[in-house]
Amino acid sequence: MDIQYAVGEKVFLKVSPWKRIMRFGRKGKLSPRFIGPYEVLERVGHLAYQLALPPELEKIHNVFHVSMLRRYRSDPSHVLSVEEIEVNPDLTYEEEPIKILPYEVKQLRNKQIPLVKVLWNHHSGQEAT
Repeated sequence: MDIQYAVGEKVFLKVSPWKRIMRFGRKGKLSPRFIGPYEVLERVGHLAYQLALPPELEKIHNVFHVSMLRRYRSDPSHVLSVEEIEVNPDLTYEEEPIKILPYEVKQLRNKQIPLVKVLWNHHSGQEAT
């Protein structure tokens, strides 16, 4: 089965073999394996695709083998509306707790640790910390 992408489709780009060449975000075990999504500009031959890369990756050749790409499936829950969050000039924003969810006590050998889950503004219940 051949994997094919259409022009205009979004894909993730595999960066795990580039660890020694470029660093994307964190170092070591937590470094990202894929970056993107990037738009497919053109199919080059049978197994290669040209991608629209951002200016910070301009030094990289923008044609990649199909094995370096993964399909991006958009999910509306990943998108936050800009109007919902007030972003400060230094690109930070304030979180506000909405309510306290279940409270429990974790018992270790010789001490107890109280755990409290908090539901934050602009987050779903699954993202409570």
